[in-house]
Amino acid sequence: MNAHFYPLGDQAVTIEFGDSINEESHQNIRKLAAFFDENPPGWLIEYIPAFASLTLFYNPLFIRKQQKHTLPYEWVVGEIKALLPTLTHKRANSSRTIEIPVCYGQKYGPDLAHVAERNDLSEEEVIHLHTNGDYLVYMIGFAPGFPYLGGMDKRIQAPRKPDPRLRIPAGSVGIAGEQTGVYPLETPGGWQLIGQTPLRLFRPEDASPSLLKAGDRIRFVEISEREFLRLKEES
Repeated sequence: MNAHFYPLGDQAVTIEFGDSINEESHQNIRKLAAFFDENPPGWLIEYIPAFASLTLFYNPLFIRKQQKHTLPYEWVVGEIKALLPTLTHKRANSSRTIEIPVCYGQKYGPDLAHVAERNDLSEEEVIHLHTNGDYLVYMIGFAPGFPYLGGMDKRIQAPRKPDPRLRIPAGSVGIAGEQTGVYPLETPGGWQLIGQTPLRLFRPEDASPSLLKAGDRIRFVEISEREFLRLKEES
């Protein structure tokens, strides 16, 4: 397991597992994250996973009390370097497969026609390719509960809009470059909107507010407007 270490200020270390988005780096990140979930050390404040790295925020005062003659950053790096070989043969926590119903086009996906025209496809072909993708949640970021997904078919890629919208409805499904994602909250944004899901991806009232988490597999399922309105009312 190759890893590179970098300080992030005086209370964090970033562990980089590569310079590209791939499942091997993702699995290494998940193994390390799973270890800290099961064995949280007293010095760890929190960890933040990304596409190819994991950042650990630590308590330097806690470490100083235990290791008076070692710099906290160097001590944490030493601990992680000793830990990584023990994770090589361990499996990351099993992933879930979650279906996300989507009503495509019209007012729910105002940019579907643009994505289709840009790629010389029909709207139905864009929907078919989008719903047949094998999507992996690499990380959650940008906004609470927003999933960064890998696995979208390159035949439906489209650049961000030159002028972002000031308000994008919660649940909007968009495309930006070779990625697709779902806006969990109403926010500004520049992704090309192709549909909308009635599911609430972020529920601040729940103990685990984000419906999705890193490692989940996603399947988009096309639904009618009638089904959308029914599920929206129930959510």
